[in-house]
Amino acid sequence: MSSPPFGGSNEMPAVFPDWSPYQDLDSAARAYLRDPEVALDALFGVLRGASVLCFTLERFVNEVNGVWQEVVICDGSRLVLWHGEDVAPGDGPVGSMTSSLRVVPLSTVTEVGCRRRLTRTPNGQARVDSIDVYLLLSSIDDAAPPPGMDEGEGRSAMRHDALRFGKTLDDGGPGQIARLEEFSRVVASLVGRPTL
Repeated sequence: MSSPPFGGSNEMPAVFPDWSPYQDLDSAARAYLRDPEVALDALFGVLRGASVLCFTLERFVNEVNGVWQEVVICDGSRLVLWHGEDVAPGDGPVGSMTSSLRVVPLSTVTEVGCRRRLTRTPNGQARVDSIDVYLLLSSIDDAAPPPGMDEGEGRSAMRHDALRFGKTLDDGGPGQIARLEEFSRVVASLVGRPTL
């Protein structure tokens, strides 16, 4: 399946190619993302030759903004996150998108959680049909307190920043569910260990 280049048609298929069979980031990104060159250029500019231990990818079509894409990499000492999103109509020229990069040291990950939903097949075997992963960070969520909340209430409502990822059989399929679970296990195995 071919995908339009950056700035191309916004008519995107509802089902994207499966990236889960690809063990290397370059191949997975080129199979799955609409704008792999933009993502890989930003990511490799930060990685500078560091090994990619694990990664996860996400992409969906937002009814307002168009295509939303994300890549998250763990290189053993940090998480490198790339996010690309089409600009909403009226917020820029047609075909505009944002490209954002965030680097999170693994030392700031305080907790890793992974919740799998299991169903039974007709023959009684348990099957994972969805997975939700969160990485709780030591940084504070920078979201503004709700309107009408005074300063004291705002402090009590502060919460830690978190990174959240999810896959289902309908959104990603069993291969991407397994790859997201692998990602969570690799990150969990590194959290709390001294980094080199």
